[in-house]
Amino acid sequence: MLFDTHVHLNVSQFDEDREEVMARANEAGVKFMVVVGFDHETIPKAIELAEANEFIYAAVGWHPVDAVDMTDKELKWLEQLAAHPKVVALGEMGLDYHWDKSPKEVQKDVFRKQIQLAKKVNMPIIIHNREATEDIIQILQEEKAEDVGGIMHCYNDSTAYVQACLDMNFYISLGGPVTFKNATMPKEVAKEVPLDRLLIETDCPFLAPHPNRGKRNEPAYVKLVAEQIANLRNISIEEVSEATTNNALNLFNIKL
Repeated sequence: MLFDTHVHLNVSQFDEDREEVMARANEAGVKFMVVVGFDHETIPKAIELAEANEFIYAAVGWHPVDAVDMTDKELKWLEQLAAHPKVVALGEMGLDYHWDKSPKEVQKDVFRKQIQLAKKVNMPIIIHNREATEDIIQILQEEKAEDVGGIMHCYNDSTAYVQACLDMNFYISLGGPVTFKNATMPKEVAKEVPLDRLLIETDCPFLAPHPNRGKRNEPAYVKLVAEQIANLRNISIEEVSEATTNNALNLFNIKL
């Protein structure tokens, strides 16, 4: 039994075959997934998919690339959606210094506001980080994000930062890059993170794992991530699957 903690089945890349993609995931042993909404268009679709499918849950948040588009109205909207029974986390949120649509200071302000909201509604957060690790950790520490904890989504950074994340009650989630031949950091992280603090994801349709790299990713491929982690840790895929699924169920407070 696998739990894909971060999917974007709510984007247009799946408009032609969404049902088939979900069926393939189920056949691959993916029994749970969280669809992440991150803007005006994808948030309602995440809710819709969660309402229509028992095995799907939703996360709602504002992506840092689009931070300039978030006003108090959107923040209030997120607060209202947090009360939905199928919404299990706020996010993705964070900082993205790769793209330049939203100035860094705007991103930081929007990030802080969403952390504060998460503490208000007592909900874990999903962190998007691109080229901004030190600023993200600083803001999480300053805002006392350990009160709610959450996920370092698609972690692709040095092991040097892992302990700071664990100390703030965050889980480390690994995706497709852990299978890439030239990706040394995710592999080291996969071996070092305590099994009870590890999660797996696809971030589909992005970052498809080997041997599908460069193609559209989909939730069924999370099994490839689990297999790679099992190989790196020299344990069975069943052990990885059980641990990461239980971790996700606990974090998202999902009762079976």
